[in-house]
Amino acid sequence: MIEIYAAVVGASIGVAGLTASGFSRRNNESREAVIRLTAAVESIAGKLEELHQDMRADRKEIYTRLNDHGERLSVLENRKR
Repeated sequence: MIEIYAAVVGASIGVAGLTASGFSRRNNESREAVIRLTAAVESIAGKLEELHQDMRADRKEIYTRLNDHGERLSVLENRKR
């Protein structure tokens, strides 16, 4: 009878050990996944900031050119009169 209890206790300890190692492995995998996702989000944020700066520079150039063309058109219209 004692052998049966010892076997049950031994099996329980083995199952508990396997369960704990499984949780530990999943925890490590989750931590690594969070680190990878965080790095990816930071990279995307950097790329978006670069894109925003490029768009701002392009917009400034476009409005400068439009202003120049507007001034040229005003000069041409004044010459016709």
